Amino acid sequence: MIVNQDRLTDNNKKSMSSYLAPSVRDIQPSGIRKFFDLVSGNKDIITLGVGEPDFVTPWHVREACVYSLERGFTGYTSNAGMPELREEISRYLSSSFQVSYDPKDEILVTVGGSEAIDLALRALIQPGDEILVPEPCYISYSPITSITGGVPVGIETTAEHHFKLTAEALEAKITPKSKILILCYPSNPTGATMTYEDWLPIAEVVERHDLIVISDEIYAELTYDGKHVSFPYMPGMKDRTILVSGFSKAFAMTGWRMGYACAHPDLISAMLKIHQYTVMCAPAMGQVAALEALKNGLGEKDRMVDSYNQRRRLIVQGLCDIGLECHEPQGAFYAFPSIKSTGLTSDEFAQRLLTEAKVAAVPGSAFGQGGEGFIRCSYATSIAQLDEALDRMGKFVEKLTS
Repeated sequence: MIVNQDRLTDNNKKSMSSYLAPSVRDIQPSGIRKFFDLVSGNKDIITLGVGEPDFVTPWHVREACVYSLERGFTGYTSNAGMPELREEISRYLSSSFQVSYDPKDEILVTVGGSEAIDLALRALIQPGDEILVPEPCYISYSPITSITGGVPVGIETTAEHHFKLTAEALEAKITPKSKILILCYPSNPTGATMTYEDWLPIAEVVERHDLIVISDEIYAELTYDGKHVSFPYMPGMKDRTILVSGFSKAFAMTGWRMGYACAHPDLISAMLKIHQYTVMCAPAMGQVAALEALKNGLGEKDRMVDSYNQRRRLIVQGLCDIGLECHEPQGAFYAFPSIKSTGLTSDEFAQRLLTEAKVAAVPGSAFGQGGEGFIRCSYATSIAQLDEALDRMGKFVEKLTS
């Protein structure tokens, strides 16, 4: 008997969900993607929502990729990544952040920083392990933890403390089941950074409780006041830290999906086993582009960072001028203003801002504990767009509070 698939009832279609793993079925869709989908294709909307540089990947980086294709460089590379790329990553981290890794067995090239985080969690988590996550934070950490069988434990950070993680807040959440601490500084979504002095007490807690750290430093280059302090640089922290970074943000290479992880050989070896059975290797032509970016693209990277810094000052001042209190972000390319004065929830404010003012921002509640009462505004867009967005937001807020 042939079944007409078009005549399947809604119940039959919905019944397939019973085959799904509960850890996947119960995950909520991304709050960021929800707003991105709403604005996609609508030219009247100014989007401050998605964290993506408005710069195009520099031409010489694209040209290196094109030339590699013309030469027929389209096959697999080493599972861990091209040796010359790993060597260049090693040199770059040593010269820029004073952390040293052996390119042979301590560096793994991944499909974006997101794959590196996924690999690290899958290599480390056993069912029931508790994973400590300072929040507000990048939206993927908790869902990936849950899929892997771990238990995400949020640690609220606050605007009063400039969204920095404190040793007291960390200590209060630690239990005998605590195994991993995920860090992301400079922070998405708050723009917070941590100094050497900020890290010292955190490192002491990490060592005392024998935690492993996944330090997501994808925004390391986007530090505006002072210099980024990499967590594995802290005394005693290198061997117990998996450093994650990539090329998406600082080098304007989001779509290339090029990242890397650096860690103790035992940790990298475990991550590599998963990597080689799932994606085999990062795309060869993307690795060529990443190598070119590191060898000849640092000047352009610095010019892009200078531009973000100019936009940072503009948006923070503009938000404060329209009555939305905003702490000054010291890194990344996000402002995280408070909308509590309007009396709306984060989701209500973002929805109405989108429909009434045609400006897209992400509700802070999408980023976990402490995010309610805030919205995330990316300033990785042109000054003209930022000026227009601030003008629309000002009129919207004035109407709300009048």
